[in-house]
Amino acid sequence: MAEEKKGFFGRLVAGLTKTRDSIASVFDDIFSGFSSIDDDFYEELEEVLVMADIGIHTTEKIIEDLKVKVKENHLKEPAQCREYLIRSIKDQMAVDEDAYAFENKKTVILVIGVNGVGKTTSVGKLAGQYKNSGKKVLLAAADTFRAGAIEQLTEWSRRAGVDIIAGQEGSDPASVVFDALAAAKARNVDMLICDTAGRLHNKKNLMEELKKINRIIDREYPEAYRETMIVLDGTTGQNALVQAKQFKEAADITGIILTKLDGTAKGGIAIAIQAELGVPVKYIGIGEKIEDLQKFDSDSFVDALFQQ
Repeated sequence: MAEEKKGFFGRLVAGLTKTRDSIASVFDDIFSGFSSIDDDFYEELEEVLVMADIGIHTTEKIIEDLKVKVKENHLKEPAQCREYLIRSIKDQMAVDEDAYAFENKKTVILVIGVNGVGKTTSVGKLAGQYKNSGKKVLLAAADTFRAGAIEQLTEWSRRAGVDIIAGQEGSDPASVVFDALAAAKARNVDMLICDTAGRLHNKKNLMEELKKINRIIDREYPEAYRETMIVLDGTTGQNALVQAKQFKEAADITGIILTKLDGTAKGGIAIAIQAELGVPVKYIGIGEKIEDLQKFDSDSFVDALFQQ
């Protein structure tokens, strides 16, 4: 397991190369190029962080935190700020101990997000991982509007070796979830993972559909632990944040799955999303294989982002 984690970190470092290249040299120039910690220094630093897609709001919080630490620790040299800055970003990103508590309970996981972000693939990978850790897993193919989504999830269910409840293409997503809940209870399933419709986030009917699905779960299986994860595409930067905010109005999002982090120059979006939504990034994806989706580790991520 440790070996797999190390391999994943190596791939993460490689995957974040573009982001690192776009900020690292400028970042290092600031720490070595300024002779004192002054307004110009903070301004330059702010610019670099915003460029990394960390976002204005989050960047301001990080800079404020750094100013406090500079005062408290009587720092005089810009170079001394580097470690404090990185620590501040790690603190912003840290995931609570109980973030994965759902893994040890009877849980219904609702996976939401727009089409094209890697939602169905993420559902398949999670199913494979939970199954490998000894859980009894059931999938619900409630993404009934996207052509090929049911076949895609069925293929993942085969690959992961788990059962699937599916309806016809174009059928009511909520009815699929209803059937899946009955099956999950009857078969004493540990994890029911529902892949939901991903029509564009600006379509009001999608949000209404999500609310309806949530009401059905509340009514049919109130004792189950609930987890609602939104899948966001890391390559879309600030647009991912906009999507998440819109979905948050329709669903109580408990976690974020950030995909396609390999090969994006916008890796800093992970920091912005977590800080601005107040919702933890729980998994990150950097490739196609089942093991390329892993639990998020803020220390590894920030180290991979700012490695010298």
